[in-house]
Amino acid sequence: MTRKTVRIAMNGVTGRMGYRQHLVRSILALREQSGLDLGDGTVLWPEPVLLGRREHALREIAERHGLDQVSTDVDAVLADPSVDIYFDAQVTSAREEALTKAIAAGKHVYTEKPTATGLDGALALARLAHAKGVKHGVVQDKIFLPGLRKLKRLVDGGFFGRILSVRGEFGYWVFEGDWQPAQRPSWNYRAEDGGGIVLDMFPHWDYVLHELFGRVTSVQALAATHIPQRWDENGKPYDATADDAAYGVFELEGGAVAQINSSWAVRVHRDELVEFQVDGTEGSAVAGLRGCRVQHRGATPKPVWNPDVPATEVFRDQWQEVPDNAEFDNGFKAQWELFLKHVYADAPYHWDLLAGARGVQLAELGLKSSAEGRRIDVPEISL
Repeated sequence: MTRKTVRIAMNGVTGRMGYRQHLVRSILALREQSGLDLGDGTVLWPEPVLLGRREHALREIAERHGLDQVSTDVDAVLADPSVDIYFDAQVTSAREEALTKAIAAGKHVYTEKPTATGLDGALALARLAHAKGVKHGVVQDKIFLPGLRKLKRLVDGGFFGRILSVRGEFGYWVFEGDWQPAQRPSWNYRAEDGGGIVLDMFPHWDYVLHELFGRVTSVQALAATHIPQRWDENGKPYDATADDAAYGVFELEGGAVAQINSSWAVRVHRDELVEFQVDGTEGSAVAGLRGCRVQHRGATPKPVWNPDVPATEVFRDQWQEVPDNAEFDNGFKAQWELFLKHVYADAPYHWDLLAGARGVQLAELGLKSSAEGRRIDVPEISL
């Protein structure tokens, strides 16, 4: 068995997602399992190089996990020929410039989404990567979650028959920051810093709908800023200039209709922070992050509307839980493994920068739909 060290520049690991999901639960988890076996006698050993603006924060993380490679000089790290891969989990507004530099330096790139703040920039990244011949991938973590993998299994098995509709509910209450600290960074609520729930979540909805049910062909959205003032990390008030809620209707290739509500100003009254209900001619399913329940056509009860008497049926009890039938690893780690195999074993991989651009396109058109108050077609894009 041959061990190959892979140096990965990881920019943005001081943030919640970059640290918890990508560094700790993905790259360090791979090290804990003695590397990634490529199946040809080679084991990849990831060696992260921690990048960021705050050296003291980077060194604290490095010391906590027994790492020794940190830098605040992105250009110097990208000029290092021993670094193979650049990963980006920075704030959205900083991502496009950094990815452009990494691709120009000949690095393979793997990045959080959105890949840019606008479609032109996202497509430019995809075209540059194609021209430079580097491998590229975009995090599309939700389709690797157990609940949605079960849902995909049902779709592939023909459980639904003809799919009629998809209804999604995502969100939770993010504290304003005055009397309780906010659970999200303040830049999320400033449009000038790349914030807003449309730009944050519509790229997710694009790949979830595309991968499971079909390409989005039109969007009609209403974006809102329900909480106009918030307090930042230093306790100072600021005006929220970005949307904190979005209500979208998406037409899908094949005729199905999806409705998805996204909000950071909603209190949770559901089993999980995100849930999707899929209704088809042969059956329905409700999937969350981990669980998935179904009701088949042959087991569908006959509800009768009668507002004059209390409901006697417990509707949730009429659904059947879908079994795991497999061991589900962390979704971020699972996609990291696929990307590393793509880079070093040329395994197939289609969640690339063009797929990332498609998500940016949907966000851009969603905001345009909201501003103009109309339904907008979503054209196919290409290199």
